[in-house]
Amino acid sequence: MSDNELFFACIDLAGRPVLVVGGGPVAFEKIETLLAARASIRVVAPEVCDEVSALVDSGSVAWDRKAYEASDLEDAFLAVAATGDTEVSRAVHDDAEARSMLVNVADVQHLCNFILPAVHRSGPLAVAVSTGGASPALAQRLRSEIGALVDDSYARLAGLLAELRPWAKEHLSTYADRKAFFDDIVKGPVDPVSLLKAGDEAAVAELIAAAQARAL
Repeated sequence: MSDNELFFACIDLAGRPVLVVGGGPVAFEKIETLLAARASIRVVAPEVCDEVSALVDSGSVAWDRKAYEASDLEDAFLAVAATGDTEVSRAVHDDAEARSMLVNVADVQHLCNFILPAVHRSGPLAVAVSTGGASPALAQRLRSEIGALVDDSYARLAGLLAELRPWAKEHLSTYADRKAFFDDIVKGPVDPVSLLKAGDEAAVAELIAAAQARAL
């Protein structure tokens, strides 16, 4: 699987049931990613590590203390296997594929029909990095480097732009006009990110007001 073969999409997992098979450190990493997306997680494993146990104790995830069975997939939206057991991983993959489900098997690329990229999150922003399964370590390094670049000022700008969407829909009748308005703010001669980095929100407000005036 190479990046050129992947279709990139963002899935709304909020409240959706997700099955995680396995309870070790790798499963914990997957669970953390899924919790960030507010998924409703059920762990199936005979034993779990201390980190997963703490999540169970806090009520963040549910735990069925048992071995995996195909019936565990019932009602799940997607499945993640992180057991290190080849037979269990293959079973989860085959059972999920038979149900046309999304399934990810940790560190076994050919048993995945989707992969979990390394994600940098800041406010409403999420930047995902994938190496197509070639090197998770490299993806994590790139995520860290991107995180150093895409700081809180970008998240603040994203929030301001989101607040402008109702105004744009009300006052600008076409998609082209709305696109031009937001491009004027983001790509204009004055960089709003630089202003936010300097803490000058008043100047950003003036920039937005000027763009609104030009758009009307």
